[in-house]
Amino acid sequence: MEKTICWANTDDFEQSEIVILGIPDESQSHALRKGASEAPHFIREISHLRDSFTRKGKKSLGLPFNGIKQKKILDYGDISKDQINEVYSKIVSKAKIPIMMGGDHSITRDVIKAIATETGPLSLVYFDAHPDFVSSTQNYYGSVFYDVLPHIDPKTSLQIGIRTPEQEELDNLKKYEIEVITPFDIVEKGVKEISNHISQKIGKNVYISFDMDCVDPAFAPGVSVPVPMGLKNVEAVYLLKNIVEQGIVGMDIMEVCPSYDIKDRTSHLASRIISEVISSSI
Repeated sequence: MEKTICWANTDDFEQSEIVILGIPDESQSHALRKGASEAPHFIREISHLRDSFTRKGKKSLGLPFNGIKQKKILDYGDISKDQINEVYSKIVSKAKIPIMMGGDHSITRDVIKAIATETGPLSLVYFDAHPDFVSSTQNYYGSVFYDVLPHIDPKTSLQIGIRTPEQEELDNLKKYEIEVITPFDIVEKGVKEISNHISQKIGKNVYISFDMDCVDPAFAPGVSVPVPMGLKNVEAVYLLKNIVEQGIVGMDIMEVCPSYDIKDRTSHLASRIISEVISSSI
């Protein structure tokens, strides 16, 4: 039987407040590196190997510094892409927070559409090395941001970590007036000032999409499309925690590629990100 994420503490969907699920699909990825569909399994496994301990027969967890606030956490297991509408409707209609482990980034398009159907337009915070704003080709991992435009509020949405756009994407960012925060902006202004700005920018119904390649490959080598000069792992998590503390309707963690990882560092970072998000949720 597939292990659940180690912080899961209930099997009761109705009782749960946070629902973790995996979508092990990379069918719309064009990446040379394959294996993103293996990520949900590896993230769960690493959560137990690195963040779960047994002492005198009793299980203990390596928690975030401020714990997990007694949240009821359910690991729903893995679903397929064609189950997204049904499962997300079930989760969001009950005011639970879904945290999804991908898979390639194209999955986010269907998830955002499903959530927005329940909540209205989303304020999208998009962590990525790439804008994913190609419009000449659609419905794949490089067109996600363009594909979700009907379901988001562009004025309260933004991209963080971008450092390798195509010209077409630069044109679309300008055309749709999407704010971008680069790693250089964080270096220049400092992570606290950037975090305060994000807090003022975002609106209601905040959804976070977190491509692990937004983090520098020094900290997250096992991703589908690594790009140098990214965010430090602590910078990324600091920004995440402050966004989550204001309230979110959902989140995803995408493009972990375990077959290219080094000693499971990227899967472990993804696992720790999940725990920190749980610890910061209201």
